[in-house]
Amino acid sequence: MKDLNQELQQRKANHLYRSRRVSDSQQQPEMIIDGRQVLCFCSNDYLGLANHPDVKAAFIKGIETYGAGSGAAHLINGHSRAHHALEEELADFSGYPRALLFSTGYMANLAIAQSLLERGDTVLEDRLNHASLLDGGLLSGARLMRYAHNDAIDLARKLASRESGEKLVLTDGVFSMDGDIADLPEIAKVCTEQDAWFMVDDAHGIGVLGSQGKGSLEHYRLSSTDIPVYMATLGKALGTAGAFIAGSDDLIETLIQKARSYIYTTASPPAVAEATRASLNIIQSQPELRSQLNDNIRYFRNSCKQLGIALTHSNTAIQPVILGETEKTVAASEQLFAQAILVTAIRPPTVAEGTARLRITLSAQHSHAHIDKLIEALGKLQQ
Repeated sequence: MKDLNQELQQRKANHLYRSRRVSDSQQQPEMIIDGRQVLCFCSNDYLGLANHPDVKAAFIKGIETYGAGSGAAHLINGHSRAHHALEEELADFSGYPRALLFSTGYMANLAIAQSLLERGDTVLEDRLNHASLLDGGLLSGARLMRYAHNDAIDLARKLASRESGEKLVLTDGVFSMDGDIADLPEIAKVCTEQDAWFMVDDAHGIGVLGSQGKGSLEHYRLSSTDIPVYMATLGKALGTAGAFIAGSDDLIETLIQKARSYIYTTASPPAVAEATRASLNIIQSQPELRSQLNDNIRYFRNSCKQLGIALTHSNTAIQPVILGETEKTVAASEQLFAQAILVTAIRPPTVAEGTARLRITLSAQHSHAHIDKLIEALGKLQQ
């Protein structure tokens, strides 16, 4: 047996050891973390819906109606009227015939490749895809090929090299560590020309991109014809938990029949579905939340420019400050925490060697005063 303690000590020596901080407050910009009040700049709660009074009220009402848990898998007796209504509303919102709920985004991403592909087929993925997409490709049994980041020409070349079997292209809509948006129009064009399935994981796009918050597809004015498989999570801009896949009737029926991560797991609590329905209504009825988020993004980027703080080309809520060295990045995160600001250090293997970064995420609930404190603290790191 391997010496696990030795392996853990080596992780610590390499500054790769991960530790959990403990929250004693609701999800919001000002939180109690590890017993102290801090400003949080690492949450994916982009619109502040995780603590929205209407969402919380819907959650409580859902518990009163359906109880705390679903009791079983969707295909046994765990599929409630709340789940069914949410699926219909998500399908309508995203512009697809049907949608199917999953307990987590990770499970949704495992489902697609496993249900559509088999040995002899090919799955092609962006080199910066989320780990769940990569794991889904690996578990499918198909050959996994990775194309250069956001490079439709490299993708076309690799697709052309596969002359037989089904082909599936997977990409993030908004890349979770860099914040850039995939070139979906060009990738969709290549997939159509090469007769390949195309799926977009819009975990960080839904709710925040597009004038109506419909995500990456609305951002580019694309439709379900351009992208036949659409996945998005509910635990980020929507503020609750879970995920869904949207597509044609035949696709959803195939997932219900074949997706192991759907069939063999307990359905999420119906109250979560009711809370998500409230979130979806807010996203559609309160566009000012997106306006405030976009204003905060512009304010942060302009403030960093004035101080000479280097940023990537991201125009989304994800604003990484790449420091490169792992030890330096961990130290910077700790220095910020000492100033009552929480920003997580992202290190290999989550990102490539030499690209460790402070992953700053902005929310509609941040004020300019909050951002000013962050900018002041980042400025001190450069001194």
